[in-house]
Amino acid sequence: MADVQFMRQLATIISVDAVGFSRAIGRNADAAVSAFEERAAIIRETCRAYGGEIFGAAGDSFMAEFGLPAQALLAALAFQKRIVELNAAAPERVRMAFRVGINTGDVIVRDASRYGDDVNIAARLQESAPESGIVISQTTFNHIQRLSIARCSDMGEKRFKNILYPVRSYLVLSPEARAPQAEEEAPVPPRAFAGLPSGPPTVAVLPFRASGPGPEAEAMAEGLADDIIIGLSNVRWLPVISRSSSFQFRDAAQATTAGLALGARYVVSGTISHTGRSIRVKAMLEDAVESSTVWAGSFDADVEGIPSIPDEIGGEIVVVLAKEVDRVEQERSYRLPVETMDTWQLIRRGRWHMGRRSHDDTEIALGFFERALDRSPNSTSALNELAWWYFWRSWLHFGAPHDYEADLVQVVAYARKAQAIDPRDARPHCYLGIADIMRGRPGSALKHLDVALAINPSCSFAHSAKGSAHNLLGEAAKAIPSHLQAEKLSPFDLYRFHNLGELAAAYAFVGDFEASADAARASLELSPGYWYSGLIRVGSLFRAGKEAEAAAQLAAFRLRHPGFRMRRAELVPYVDPKLNRFLIGNFQAAEEKLALLAQS
Repeated sequence: MADVQFMRQLATIISVDAVGFSRAIGRNADAAVSAFEERAAIIRETCRAYGGEIFGAAGDSFMAEFGLPAQALLAALAFQKRIVELNAAAPERVRMAFRVGINTGDVIVRDASRYGDDVNIAARLQESAPESGIVISQTTFNHIQRLSIARCSDMGEKRFKNILYPVRSYLVLSPEARAPQAEEEAPVPPRAFAGLPSGPPTVAVLPFRASGPGPEAEAMAEGLADDIIIGLSNVRWLPVISRSSSFQFRDAAQATTAGLALGARYVVSGTISHTGRSIRVKAMLEDAVESSTVWAGSFDADVEGIPSIPDEIGGEIVVVLAKEVDRVEQERSYRLPVETMDTWQLIRRGRWHMGRRSHDDTEIALGFFERALDRSPNSTSALNELAWWYFWRSWLHFGAPHDYEADLVQVVAYARKAQAIDPRDARPHCYLGIADIMRGRPGSALKHLDVALAINPSCSFAHSAKGSAHNLLGEAAKAIPSHLQAEKLSPFDLYRFHNLGELAAAYAFVGDFEASADAARASLELSPGYWYSGLIRVGSLFRAGKEAEAAAQLAAFRLRHPGFRMRRAELVPYVDPKLNRFLIGNFQAAEEKLALLAQS
C-alpha cells in the first residue's frame, strides 16, 4: 500500500461532556434527552460564533476545533455561563451541567475527523474538570496567560491513561472579560449594516494624562501620544485622526465621546504615573460606537529611562493596538453576510480564516483575498495579504515535493506591486526580505528588512526576519537582539513559536546552551510539534550537561516525529553548511551518548 501523508496542524481542541447524563436517562429518558439537546444547541451555536468547528459527537459528548486558544476559551466561558443561567431557571429534575477540557497541540486531519495525543489530552482534561468547570492544559495556558480572559489555578501535573508524559493542567476560576451575548453572536441581516460606514475603521489617540504636575510630565504624556500616532500611521492599513484634531479633546470627560465627535470608531487614551523609582504607563483601547473596552494594559519603566519612554513603550503599545483592532475587526467581519462585504471587510474575513491555520481555512482565506483584489485591484492590503498567503504555503512545503519556489515567485510579484503603489508601506519590504531568506539570500534580505524597519520601527515581523537573516549569515550575536526585540514588541504573536526557535538557534551558535534550551522550550510550549525547536532543545540540553532532561526531550521528539529525517535540518538555508552540521551534530551527539548510557 502506498504511504499516506496525513496533514497535521496546530489547533486548540475543546472536549465537552454532560455531567450525570446516564443517571438522568435512567430517571426520565425523554426529559434527559430534551435537556441535553437544548444545552448542546447552545454549545454548538457558541462554538461556531467564536470560529469553532464541531466534530467527534458521540452520545452525550462532542469536541470542537479552534485555530486560536483565546477563542476556544472565550467560547467555553460564554456557553458555560449561558448553561449555568439556564439551569438556575429550570426545575431541578431537568438541570444538566457540562464539563470542559481544552488543549492546544498538533492534530492529524482526516476529512471531518481529528486524531492524535493532543485530542485525547483534551478529553482527559475534561474528565478532571468539576461540574460546570473548565480545565486547560499547560500549552493552552501558555498562549492565554497574559491575556485578560480568566484567572487560572495550577492543578499540577497528572498522568492520564494512554498518554506517555504527565500533563500540567489549570482550573479556570472566573472570567474577567465580558462574554458576548447570544444576540451579538448571531449573523446580522444585510439591512442592519446599511447605515454604517464602509472601509477600515478610524482610530483617534488622545493625549495621555500625567499624574505629576509640571511641564516635564505633560511633555512626556504628549510625546507618548505623538509616538503612538506616528506608529499607528506607519501601520498603513489603519487610518489615524491627526494630532491637531485629537489633541483638542485632551480634557474630554469620556474618551468614547471624543471618539464619536472625531468620527473615530476606536479611541486610545491612557495615563502616566510615578511610583517611587518607576514610571507606570496605562493605556486603553475603546470602541466608541459600542461604548466598550477592547483592551487595557500597563507598562513599567525605570525613572532613569524617561527619555526613552515614548520610543520604547510607545512602540510596544502600537503593536498591541494594531493587533487588537485587527482582531476585533476580523470577528466583526465574521458576522457580516458575504454579499454585503466591501474590500476591507473581505480582507478581515480572510485574515480571520488564516488565523485558524487549518488547510481548509487557508484555502477559504485565499478566496476572500482574491475577491478583495478583484474588487479593488490597487488595494495594497489585498496585495500584501496575498503575498503573505503564498509565503505561508511556501514555508509549510519547504523541502517537500510541492513546488515552494513557484509560491515564492507569487510572493515577490504581489509584494512588488504593493511596493509600487505605496513605497512607504513596510509590509512589501518584509515579504521581499523573507522571500530572499527562503531562497538562501540573507544578505539581500537584510537590505529589504532594514528599509521596512526604517519605515516602521515597531514592525515585529521585520525584527524577527532580520534575526533569521543574521543567523543564516553566521552572525548569531547580531541575531539575538533582533529576536529579543520581536519578543518585546509582539508577545502574543500567533507565530511567536518560530521567532523563539530562531532565538534558540542563535543562542546555540554563541555557546549559551542553557539560554538556547530555554528559548526552544518556550517555542515548544506554543507549538509542541515544531521539529526545529525540538531538535535544538535536545542538543542544547545535552551540551549544557543536562543529560536526564535531554533524554526526556529526545524521547518526546521521537514520539512527535517518528519518521523524522535529518535531511530537513540539512535544507535550512545557512550560508555555511557548517552551521547546519553544528545543530545536527549537537542532536546526534546527544543520541549517541544517551544510547550508550541506556545500554550500560
